[in-house]
Amino acid sequence: MIKNDRWIRMMSTEREPKMIEPFEEKQVRAGCISYGVSSYGYDIRIADEFKIFTNVNNAIVDPKEFDNKSFVDFKGDICIIPPNSFALGRSVEFFRIPRKVMTICLGKSTYARCGIITNVTPFEPEWEGYVTLEISNTTPLPAKIYANEGIAQVLFFESDEEPEVSYRDKHGKYQSQVGITLPRL
Repeated sequence: MIKNDRWIRMMSTEREPKMIEPFEEKQVRAGCISYGVSSYGYDIRIADEFKIFTNVNNAIVDPKEFDNKSFVDFKGDICIIPPNSFALGRSVEFFRIPRKVMTICLGKSTYARCGIITNVTPFEPEWEGYVTLEISNTTPLPAKIYANEGIAQVLFFESDEEPEVSYRDKHGKYQSQVGITLPRL
């Protein structure tokens, strides 16, 4: 794991593009679900744009041929996820992961304790872009998600050596994603 003070320096160097932009070097907590630097990670925020899952068309969920009509686009400060459903969102922060670093992203406990689960795959070495987040409402009630507040924590792990092939090297299909990105084959 990367020591906190060391990765803060990695993220805020002026000579190279920053690892996280915008970067909040302290944890912001007052009146919101926290975000910014934490003990061994970084708490990311969710932007104010969402794709809320709906099955009005009785579609079948197929990761190889996902139907965009299964989502309703929404932009706003509070997103309501229907019971037993999910929404996609994106991070406020743009990431540039160094070649010797990998991350794991976990949902924040404030949401998890309400039955709201955030799922994100690891950010591989040399991946960059906005993070597409999947937020599941596992409850039988509608659930609120607060835009521009914390949604998940990113933990950073640094290797002693570079990988043979990075995400950039293999031309990963989610490289440099800008908005909420649906499944790709």
